[in-house]
Amino acid sequence: MTAVTDQDHTEHPEHPEHPEHPEHPGHSDRDAGGPPRTDTASPWDDGLIARRVNGSADEEQGGVAAARTPVPQAVAPLAYDPWLRTRLDALRELVGLSRARLDNRTLAQAGRVIEESNARRRLSGRHTVVAIAGATGSGKSQLFNALAGVPVSETGVRRPTTAAPIACSWSDGAASLIERLGIPPRLRRRPLQATADADERLRGLVLVDLPDHDSAAVQHREQVDRVLGLVDAVIWVVDPEKYADAMLHERYLRPMAAHAEVMFVVLNQTDRLPGEAAEQVLDDLRRLLDEDGIVLGEYGEPGTTVLALSALTGDGVGELRESLARFVAERGAPARRISADVDIAAARLRPVYATRRRTGLSEEAREEFADRLADAVGATATGEAAERAWLRNANRACGTPWLRLWRWCQERGEPSTGRVAPRGRPDEEATARQRVEQAVRTVADRASAGLPPPWALAVREAAVRGSQGLPEALDELAVRAGLPPGRPPRPGWWPLAVLVQVSMTVLQFVGGLWLLAQIIGVMAPNLGVPVLLMAIGIVGGPLVEWSCRMAARGPARRYGQEAERRLREAASGCGRARVLDPVAAELLRYREVREQYGRVVGVGAGTGTGTGAGRD
Repeated sequence: MTAVTDQDHTEHPEHPEHPEHPEHPGHSDRDAGGPPRTDTASPWDDGLIARRVNGSADEEQGGVAAARTPVPQAVAPLAYDPWLRTRLDALRELVGLSRARLDNRTLAQAGRVIEESNARRRLSGRHTVVAIAGATGSGKSQLFNALAGVPVSETGVRRPTTAAPIACSWSDGAASLIERLGIPPRLRRRPLQATADADERLRGLVLVDLPDHDSAAVQHREQVDRVLGLVDAVIWVVDPEKYADAMLHERYLRPMAAHAEVMFVVLNQTDRLPGEAAEQVLDDLRRLLDEDGIVLGEYGEPGTTVLALSALTGDGVGELRESLARFVAERGAPARRISADVDIAAARLRPVYATRRRTGLSEEAREEFADRLADAVGATATGEAAERAWLRNANRACGTPWLRLWRWCQERGEPSTGRVAPRGRPDEEATARQRVEQAVRTVADRASAGLPPPWALAVREAAVRGSQGLPEALDELAVRAGLPPGRPPRPGWWPLAVLVQVSMTVLQFVGGLWLLAQIIGVMAPNLGVPVLLMAIGIVGGPLVEWSCRMAARGPARRYGQEAERRLREAASGCGRARVLDPVAAELLRYREVREQYGRVVGVGAGTGTGTGAGRD
């Protein structure tokens, strides 16, 4: 089967058959039937249009409307619906919040969507820009001419044919849209004004004929990719030989599956297929499109329109024209195109924002971090030391004089080097520092668990920055918030206990002196009373000391617990200010961007992050 090729020619003024060549019969300094050309001609009346139209179309179709100067009109800008505006605002906010956390390459596509949506919104809302794209030999330029009703896009056998995009507008006011596509005035056309009805049905359409997407010229493919990112809709023209081309499906159709509502897929050259072969090829094309993930609007639902036609014979072109007329009349293609762009940008950003795990810093993790810091500064040991100090003070105040004297002598008899046990201070400091570092790593791992990689890295970096200087700060806190200077406070019953202990000592002295007086004969012998007094003093003193020690256990424990609590709170406050608060700030930022991402994808605010309550 011989392929019917496109008849598109690249414009070459130096060619003798080109309309701008001096030897061409249509070349003239005056447009046919019009006034002499001037430098102030309208963008549509560039001479090339009139020469081509009057030199060829008049002979082939019996007359073409002459190029006319459009009357300047106020063009109403495009207005997005509130839902799309909300999504675009959320995407803009999302990009702004993520600049410091994500690289420019990750945010590049979202930034382009925002820029293009802003640029398109400032332009005409009454026009719909539709590009015709296809491979070499698919007949897209032939279809372009059939829709315009006049050969405005040159055709020919030589490949590649269309070298630059050519625009054809069915109404005035589309100049800014065409300029946005980078199409110069010399490549702008007007369709055949055969009937007023045809003009009205497609009013607002701007049709763009693109170069071949599989052209051997790299600049042609670059132009196709550039323009496809700017138009409101696209008509993909395929032929029976290349409709299953892997390049078309993998590079264009599959990535543009989200744009199904603003795409047409046209099987051209059906005149080459015998019998029911056209329906078979069309069914196979629908199957391939379904595998690409493209929704087909076969039963009235939103989706891609798939048609079969022959641009050469005109069979099916009217159906495409009717579909285009309805499509343009809706004036919803620009907004649907932007909405699909937002969908694609959101899908590509999903790995850096969305997570299915519950994330955040639980209260349990916070308490464990505080306990680790308290252990690092020795809060428990400090409390125990405070308790022992309180008990020691109680023993000194309520102990018997003889026991206190014995302890004093024992302390005096000990060597000075033995009073303070030697301590491995450097080792203790190293161990404390290691405990602090381990505590920071643990809380950072727990806070970043389940987060997307960029945000997990930001949380860990915030924790590491906060841990710098934390051991030294904890050491200072341990000195300030440790044992208070001076002796521990005394309870109210201590004076009574001291008085009783003094009384027991006095009884011992009185009984002893009484016995001594009896021994030397100063007093009459009577052993019962002095011995009883001495016995009461000797037994009562230790008994009072033991009672005071039992009574002092509760206050001593509370005093130690208070000392431990103060140090724990000080260490926890230091860790919170230096580590937990920066980590919570990063988690809060992630929650904000997660909520914005939820608005971008069209769902409610995300519930995936808790910054300190232990839940999402």
